[in-house]
Parts: sequence; C-alpha cells; structure tokens
Amino acid sequence: MATKKTAQKRNSTPTRDVFTIICKQDYGLECVKEYRFHPTRMWRFDYAFPEHKIALEVEGGVYTQGRHTRPEGFLGDIEKYNTATLMGWRVFRCTPSTQYTKATFDLIKNAVFGEKNE
Repeated sequence: MATKKTAQKRNSTPTRDVFTIICKQDYGLECVKEYRFHPTRMWRFDYAFPEHKIALEVEGGVYTQGRHTRPEGFLGDIEKYNTATLMGWRVFRCTPSTQYTKATFDLIKNAVFGEKNE
C-alpha cells in the first residue's frame, strides 16, 4: 500500500498560479512552479523555465530575518545556486514585492528572447 506522501507525489500535477499563467499567456513561456532541478538533492526552484534552463527564486523574509537571510539558509542558498550554475542554469532572484513587476517579467523575457525583443 502506498503511503499518503507517495500517493500525493504520484498523482500530483504541476502547480499553476498567477505567475505561471502570466508567463504562458503573455509571453508564451512554459513556467514550472517548485521545479526540482537536481537529480539527487531535494532542491527546487520557486519558478523554472526548464526548456531555457532559467530559474526565478523569490527571496522572502528579507526584512524579517527569514530563512534566506539567516546564516544556515543563506549558506544553503549559496550551495544551491552555485550547483545550479555548474549545471548550466541561470538563476535570477527577486522579492515577493517585485515578483509581478514589469522589471521582473522583462528580466525573464530578455533572458529567454534577448534584449532586442523588448
């Protein structure tokens, strides 16, 4: 008998949210939320464009001593981002307050299509 966690994993579909929908509808880009990019580590990107090996990490808790700014979380992020870079990924970072801004969407668009398509 499969455990609840195994059953959820097997039956799960990719998570869709406003960001992934905007990427698809406005830019024609397939965006995957919580994309597991490493074959053995449990690391996930907040958002990934696997076809282009581009990731967006939304760094929360910047002003509240959240996970990304405490020493252990910060050091873990360094290892994750460096490993991703070695694997050929381009990792961009934003905060929750800048995730839906024109600047962030332009960053992704320019990374995929180049600046000439602004």
